[in-house]
Amino acid sequence: MGQLSDYVNTFGQAMKRRHGQRVHKLALNAAFTCPNRDGSKGRGGCTFCNNVSFSPNARQPESLDSQIAAGREVVRRRTGARKYIAYFQAYTNTYAEIETLQALYDDALRQVDVIGLSVGTRPDCVPDAVLDLLCRYRDQGQEIWLELGPQSAFDETLARVNRGHGWAEYEDATRRARARGLQVCTHLIAGLPGERPEHTLQSLARVLDLGAEGLKLHPLHVVKGTALANQWRRGEYHPLAREEYIELAADVVEASPPELIFHRLTGTAQQKLLLAPDWCSAKWSVLNGIGQTLRERQQARRCAGWS
Repeated sequence: MGQLSDYVNTFGQAMKRRHGQRVHKLALNAAFTCPNRDGSKGRGGCTFCNNVSFSPNARQPESLDSQIAAGREVVRRRTGARKYIAYFQAYTNTYAEIETLQALYDDALRQVDVIGLSVGTRPDCVPDAVLDLLCRYRDQGQEIWLELGPQSAFDETLARVNRGHGWAEYEDATRRARARGLQVCTHLIAGLPGERPEHTLQSLARVLDLGAEGLKLHPLHVVKGTALANQWRRGEYHPLAREEYIELAADVVEASPPELIFHRLTGTAQQKLLLAPDWCSAKWSVLNGIGQTLRERQQARRCAGWS
């Protein structure tokens, strides 16, 4: 049957090649906020955003040490990994004074089995001082990733979901990060309001042109407590069907260079918060479907005599 990693350059396999063993991200909540929530750029955040659905520690985060310890135990049981990357995930993880950021990042890196950082943030919240700080960790031998979430390359889409920034901010942040040799992982959402599959593929092409080394792709899902949920209830938004997403994800993989590292190929939300589509609660079913589609396409090309 084969594994997804037979057809996709997954993050897990890439890190195993690079470090000689399993490396797993530990998702952390450092109690950041977001300029699109605190009033500096807007209130309420993106129309799809209820961060509780993405972060298991989003309500009342414990200390980073406690979160790392808890995450470590879960990952060890599930995957056997013994090395970790501290993934600052919830909200905007560069949205603070540089001294505050350094203290938090240093705190995570003090753990002897934490070998690096993955810092998720908005492309309009990446000043040079942050990039320089990440470079210092990189130069000390840490595995460092800057995760930027433009979600789409189309300004009209970003305005539609109340993103609070445009493509130009992503382009600027990525160029500055790449000029320093920092690894960039870009987040794209498939099925955003007003977009079709070709929009996602065009966004991918623009991301690849800027030299991103990693990609996270996931479907837009509707969760409770969001403006998108109200639009969905009124029939103004219709999420992708499972089969549509699987075909699109396979298209994204095939349109990407083989060296691109896929940090994620689908996404889930907590069952108690998820409204639609219901298939977003079945991560492995979707991943298996993507793998099967890629395998069938490869076999069809071989039968047709293509390379």
